[in-house]
Amino acid sequence: MALPPGWVREEIIRQCGLSAGRTDVYYITPDGKRVRSKPQLARILGDSFDLNAFDFRSGRVVHSSCRKSKRQKAASYDFARGVRHDASLMLPIRQTASIFKQPVTVVKNRNDSRSKADVKHGAQDQPKQVFWEKRLQGLRAYDNNNEWIPSMELPRLVQTIGPDLSTENALHSISAALHNNQCPVYGQSGSKQAIQKNPGIHVDTQQPHIQQLVVTTEDIHRQEQRVMIARKRLQAMLESADE
Repeated sequence: MALPPGWVREEIIRQCGLSAGRTDVYYITPDGKRVRSKPQLARILGDSFDLNAFDFRSGRVVHSSCRKSKRQKAASYDFARGVRHDASLMLPIRQTASIFKQPVTVVKNRNDSRSKADVKHGAQDQPKQVFWEKRLQGLRAYDNNNEWIPSMELPRLVQTIGPDLSTENALHSISAALHNNQCPVYGQSGSKQAIQKNPGIHVDTQQPHIQQLVVTTEDIHRQEQRVMIARKRLQAMLESADE
């Protein structure tokens, strides 16, 4: 055996299974540790032993597989690159390439820079997450006295639409749409089943995650009456406080 003195080569025959009759080769170190593979053997021996032409199964040195080494004696040796006949030390290499073209959205910080894709396809919009409101889930607002501010409640006509969306997520979505959008805010035009099946296609990122809601003239007049009643109550409370 080509290993240093004290090493023992062990060969075990498999007794059962589809691979019955095949042999497994192990090496036992002088201190009784079992080595199952050549990379493990290279890590244990380190630079003290050259495994360039060592055959793990036979335990011998195959001189025909030796190649000239340009490394210096004091330099470290890479066992994964030094062996040709043993594939167990070679790093896996991906054999397939990306042959399918995938769309890529280009985001640029400079307006004057143009790429080949801009010339061919035009400017691309910056990507936006479909359900970004979920990142705010669990966060609570507190006032100056470190007291929790309770969240608002949605009217019964306003229903959330989307997978596992809470009322809090819908409120975040509505407030962001009212603040950022320049177009009317009316909700999602797609059906609930279609959005649940494939949100990335059927969800309009410019609209909040609620079912499409049509506000009639009667709804506006009803809300105006509520506002007038609330103002009168507030005025009465202020007058009573002054007295």
